[in-house]
Amino acid sequence: MKVKTGLGLDSHRFIEGDTDKPFILGGVVFDDAPALSGNSDADVILHAVTDAISGVTGVTVIGAVADKMCREGITDSKAYLAVALESLGDWQLTHVSIVLECLRPKIDPKVPVLRASVAELLRLDVADVCITATTGEQLNDVGRGLGIHASVIVTAVAD
Repeated sequence: MKVKTGLGLDSHRFIEGDTDKPFILGGVVFDDAPALSGNSDADVILHAVTDAISGVTGVTVIGAVADKMCREGITDSKAYLAVALESLGDWQLTHVSIVLECLRPKIDPKVPVLRASVAELLRLDVADVCITATTGEQLNDVGRGLGIHASVIVTAVAD
């Protein structure tokens, strides 16, 4: 059996002020934080997971592919993730570890629904999805409440 790991990172700033754009994290809409700025829905979890899968496959999705999809009106990050998942071929995801850095919103109360959403999207058991969070002690912009940063590691296996 062969094993690979992939690393993905993503960050987006909050949109301050009036906007119709929802705050989406891990494919779930929440109403306790401002939306994140970006051409797409700016879902930092799904962008980082997509990049981590690219680290396994070598097929980059976040960047030119996602930008083209945005120009075509496809702004749901679940669609970018689907493209990355298609590139896995014989590789099968077995685990994902997600670390969020943000001052707001509070992540711990959201962890169960986030784990369930990510598990469903990746076709994993909830037990194979780990999500932790830190405030970053106000050492950078996300730690001061200006946005969210996600770091993700995926593990994949193939025979």
